[in-house]
Amino acid sequence: MSKMSDMAMTIEELRNAAAAITDVANYLAEMFSGNAAEEQPEKKAPDQKPALTLEQVRVVLSEKSRAGHTAGVRELLQKYGASKLSQVDPANYEALLRDAEVIGNAT
Repeated sequence: MSKMSDMAMTIEELRNAAAAITDVANYLAEMFSGNAAEEQPEKKAPDQKPALTLEQVRVVLSEKSRAGHTAGVRELLQKYGASKLSQVDPANYEALLRDAEVIGNAT
């Protein structure tokens, strides 16, 4: 890999890390602001899977990117109408992860 390619990948990983830190900080601020204590937890059907979070999806896509599949991750985000993960509709997280599973898997 060229130095410019390595630098571009490092920059992308730093941006992903910064976005993850921001997301966690926002989540913690919301949890401890007092508003969360007033809300009742949602009751879920026993057989319903919990919704995927941005952080869970970010972990998977970051691993793919670190494995050298940054271009594939970008194409996948574009497929879902986004230039970065935080722009993807949370309703599409499950489908996005299914699509991400095949990145880097030769058939």
